[in-house]
Amino acid sequence: MTGSLAALLFTAATLIGVAFQVALAVGAPWGSFAMGGRHPGRFPPAMRAAAIVQASLLTVLALVVLDAGGVLALGWTAALPWLAWVPVIVSLASTIANAATRSVVERRVWLPVAIAMLVSSIVAATA
Repeated sequence: MTGSLAALLFTAATLIGVAFQVALAVGAPWGSFAMGGRHPGRFPPAMRAAAIVQASLLTVLALVVLDAGGVLALGWTAALPWLAWVPVIVSLASTIANAATRSVVERRVWLPVAIAMLVSSIVAATA
């Protein structure tokens, strides 16, 4: 897999996560699919705000990977080469968290997404 293809795969997976987080933030009753299922149904206000923060962070991570993979020429990873590894670390943490969650539905849905993000971010970071 090339760096650019990996970056596009990471971005596609990330966009799914962003859309999910935005949906949670506006009141979608999918709380059992997030945060270990601690808030089934609609998230409380504080968790809705956290979902917006998470969607924003995911968007920045996608931009970093697109830069590292050569899809966008932002110059971020050229100026700060270590920056390409931040999405890898975040994706690794996400993979571990999604593998360990007590929520079976969360694990079934998000673990494959987290693994795809981890593998594609590694490929993009090493491109």
